[in-house]
Amino acid sequence: MTAAAATLPADDSSRPVILRVAGSLVDISCPPTVAMHDLVVLGSARLPGEVVAIHGDTATVQAYEYTGGLAPGHPAEPQGRPLSVRLAPDLLGGVYDGLLRPLAGAGDLLMTGGPSSPPEPRSWSFTPRVTEGARVAAGDVLGEIGASVALRLLAPPDCSGEVTRVAAPGEHSVDAVLAVVGGHEVRMAQSWPVRRPRPVARRLPADVPLNTGQRAVDLLFPVARGSTVAVPGGFGTGKTMLLQQIAKWCDADVIVYVGCGERGNEMADVIEELTELTDPRTGGRLADRTVTVANTSNMPMMAREASVHTGATVAEYFRDMGLDVVLIADSTSRWAEALREFASRMGELPAEEGYPAGLASQLAAFYERAAAVRTLGGATGSVTVIGAVSPPGGDRTEPVTAHTERFVRCLWSLDRELAYARHYPAVSWADSFSRDAAALATAHARAGDAEWAARRGRVALLLAEADRLADLVDLVGITALPPRERISVLAGRLLREALVQQSALSPADAYSAPEKTAALVEAVLTVINRCLELVDSGAQADAVEAVDFTPLLRARETAGPAQTAPVAAARDTVLARLEEAA
Repeated sequence: MTAAAATLPADDSSRPVILRVAGSLVDISCPPTVAMHDLVVLGSARLPGEVVAIHGDTATVQAYEYTGGLAPGHPAEPQGRPLSVRLAPDLLGGVYDGLLRPLAGAGDLLMTGGPSSPPEPRSWSFTPRVTEGARVAAGDVLGEIGASVALRLLAPPDCSGEVTRVAAPGEHSVDAVLAVVGGHEVRMAQSWPVRRPRPVARRLPADVPLNTGQRAVDLLFPVARGSTVAVPGGFGTGKTMLLQQIAKWCDADVIVYVGCGERGNEMADVIEELTELTDPRTGGRLADRTVTVANTSNMPMMAREASVHTGATVAEYFRDMGLDVVLIADSTSRWAEALREFASRMGELPAEEGYPAGLASQLAAFYERAAAVRTLGGATGSVTVIGAVSPPGGDRTEPVTAHTERFVRCLWSLDRELAYARHYPAVSWADSFSRDAAALATAHARAGDAEWAARRGRVALLLAEADRLADLVDLVGITALPPRERISVLAGRLLREALVQQSALSPADAYSAPEKTAALVEAVLTVINRCLELVDSGAQADAVEAVDFTPLLRARETAGPAQTAPVAAARDTVLARLEEAA
């Protein structure tokens, strides 16, 4: 892009004006009150931008919109505050851009108009929980808000004192004053800087499992509420499909889905499916407890950079109400590309593969916003961050993937060969890990399932043994192996097809409740153990391999999402056939 520059005539006015326009970078005359990361609106169209550098009496502003039409001499208005977004209950069920502006009715192209335009007016029921004259501290509950999830009106983090006014119960708009605390008016809607984490009383250990409904994840690589996950995988390995399934079925209270630089048709599919799905927890629409931030690949680059911070701020807003929130970022690689492009425009010295030297710090700061916490009001809530990573060519040594693996607690690595073999989800049991597994094993034991860790370890061991033998089978053939190793190969097939594999398109198998997952694990392991016992007692491996295992392989489809009886029946049928073969 070419730069337009001009020397302004002397003017007694101290009003800031645009000095130079170079693509999305705009230089303005800088008053002394301007600080880094302050919001600035540019020109008569009031394009939003953010101060990214200050040199003497000149500030460089990164515009969040196309700067066509801006010219030297046009006005620039510093807002005296950092880039902030409007937080309110009406975010639920909405679709927004990277600056949290509603996309409903925006047409083919998003129209500019400020960093956070409010959505259509809407009223919500309010029930007060404090009386006039009471003294409250920051984060205390002032009332309850009727919505698809249990929302609360809280005293803002910087507000405490005596309650001098409380609104009557009934319907109120989000901008109505519902309480006055210490002289400060409290509304449902509030503003918060996107790059500043919301305060908490303290962080808690992440030791409560987040059930995703995906067996490969919940069994082998579980994640705790308040933990972090990276999902690396090349093109076509099913990252978006896996994240969509988790958004649909995980047992979080609120889902914040950030489509960061993804293709528009993929985001359209996500939004359409969320709109049509019924929430298994409430019976209403799943979209009613989902906030979608859609910053697609054709939207402004710097809005993409801000979108992950916007999503984290929205997640923390609902977390502070004592809710469990899952933040899905698809994908952080596109976000990192925005950082690289911005660094290039600013003339920073490039580091690995052109990324800025601060890439690792930026990734760490983003994933650090995940936590299980004790809120200022004494409730417990959590934000779990799940970030997709799209390594170019599947190269997991590239900087974004390599740095991300350092900061996350869980890694769900997607395997191209599994994906091409139509094995869904294509989570590699060889390249993935979960650092939460030990803490969650203790949690399962407290809940009465003391064998959870043993079952998980047994499944992982059998899958690893089958993988070890796979190359040998290709070389010498299955018949050249000893009987016990032949059964190990069979065990790997049974585990992959009857347990780990899952159909996202099947009404019975798209979601697997914990009890169904446990029943399938028990059934498959029981059959495998019986096969090993038979060959150890002298039975021919050929006879065992010839048994029809179809009832066990189809049990995940014949049993409903939370049914266990059909699984037990399939197990007993296969065991009977094994006895006949022996």
